[in-house]
Amino acid sequence: MPQKADHQVPVLVVGGSLVGLSLSLFLGRLGVRHMLVERHSGTSVHPRGRGNNVRTMELFRVAGIEPDIKAAASLLADNHGILQTPALVGEAGEWLFREIDPGGGLARFSPTGWCLCSQNDLEPVLVEGARALGGDLRYFHELESFEQDPEGVTGFVRDRDSDRLYTVRADYLVAADGPRSPVRGRLGIGHSGPGDLFANVSVTFRSKLLADAVGERRFICCYLTGPGADGALLPVDNEENWVFHAPWHPENGERLEEFTEERLQRHIRSAVGVPDLDVEITGKASWRAAERVAERYASDRVFLAGDSAHEMSPTGAFGSNTGIQDAHNLAWKLAAVLGGWAGPGLLETYDAERRPVAVATSARASARSVEHSHPGFAPAPGVGGGKRGGILDVVLGYRYPQGAVVGADPSRPVAPEGLRLTGEPGSRAPHLWVRRAGERLSTIDLYERSMVLLSDAGSSAGAAWQDAARHLAGTAGVRLDAYRVGTGADAELVCDTEGEDWAALHGTTADGAVLVRPDGFVAWRATGAAADPAAELREVLAQVLRTR
Repeated sequence: MPQKADHQVPVLVVGGSLVGLSLSLFLGRLGVRHMLVERHSGTSVHPRGRGNNVRTMELFRVAGIEPDIKAAASLLADNHGILQTPALVGEAGEWLFREIDPGGGLARFSPTGWCLCSQNDLEPVLVEGARALGGDLRYFHELESFEQDPEGVTGFVRDRDSDRLYTVRADYLVAADGPRSPVRGRLGIGHSGPGDLFANVSVTFRSKLLADAVGERRFICCYLTGPGADGALLPVDNEENWVFHAPWHPENGERLEEFTEERLQRHIRSAVGVPDLDVEITGKASWRAAERVAERYASDRVFLAGDSAHEMSPTGAFGSNTGIQDAHNLAWKLAAVLGGWAGPGLLETYDAERRPVAVATSARASARSVEHSHPGFAPAPGVGGGKRGGILDVVLGYRYPQGAVVGADPSRPVAPEGLRLTGEPGSRAPHLWVRRAGERLSTIDLYERSMVLLSDAGSSAGAAWQDAARHLAGTAGVRLDAYRVGTGADAELVCDTEGEDWAALHGTTADGAVLVRPDGFVAWRATGAAADPAAELREVLAQVLRTR
């Protein structure tokens, strides 16, 4: 047994960027004590990773911080679409897409939508939310090493300010420590995938005159394709603060030192098409796009999340969103196991569920970079040639054919063609506006701290399903809430739209039931009544939660 540590927590999180902070927030919401250590002295100062997709915003909505994120993102609230043009001056160019959600069709599937909030604006919101829930966040503290044993993990952490080394004893360690993850390296976990795709130098700059060249075009990003001066332009405030991504070719021997301030100023002026444009460089950071997925997401009591587990091309903003969703998937499973209402085997489903999603999503991200001709990307044969099509198929429609689900079809693809959220086991449960005690909410808002069973308010079978769920919650120790949906006196959730058939939306009947996990994914569904609903539900819960 290891010696007594300086600190003891159920979960030690390594890495305090978007994924680590999101995990801290989700764990805090679930009442799981944890410590987060981050080697940098504070949150990101560079505006990047700005595209928060609809699934991520659903998670932040349920976690209670969606209004704060929208407030932080207010400057870019009216920016939409991606423009591709040889230069900003003149009439040439085309919109690769004009609106993220043309026609507002997304409202059928979700209570929220995309949000353009840069990492440097989002991370402080996450810090505030996580600390308000008791998260112990330690910046300028670095994990130097760790040791595992059958009972837990001991981390050796250095306070970089005082140079003091201390020990942290945890039941589990989660590494959200970036693409060059020291934790993953220590575990000896390799990668699959094509590897490096392209590299850019990202520049922040001020220009008061650039807004005149942009005009009324409120884009998320503009790909400038002029010969010898291509790059990507992104607004920070639509007025005088901007970001420019200049292609960098280290594979040809090009050194980062060659990107001097003068060269970058010339490049931006040429790309924009305004030779005398005022350009004041305020920051510079290099980055490399890659397509890689870790060969496994866990080693005993240590888990990988975010960039430590997968790297993706930035086109489509899939990477950070996939990482945040990793954190959400893992958080409820850690909470359930630590809370004693799930078996340790539940944690094995993290790899089974999330790794295939990363493989499918990273391939889609590379394909989208090819579609959009991302500046600096000259794909090797076979790279980026995967399936293309609607982005929502991947963002909202991905599924878990295997894992903590019962009744999923293991032969179905992880990322389907077409968006069909019909209550299939392993898919994200459908969104439906309902009223609970007069309060309007989405069914998505119900899924966070417990398993949830939905059954019909107008059916005797629905009453039997609810009675069985409440009996199991009271006797088996599982966190399980049950709601009857429909109309009438027995309905706890009243459909907000007249004539809405919740059962048909969830792929069942008035005599059936749907079991939804704390992360909002359907764990199982019954399409009709059961002779012994308590026995059937008990068996399903044991399979999902790995309690036998």
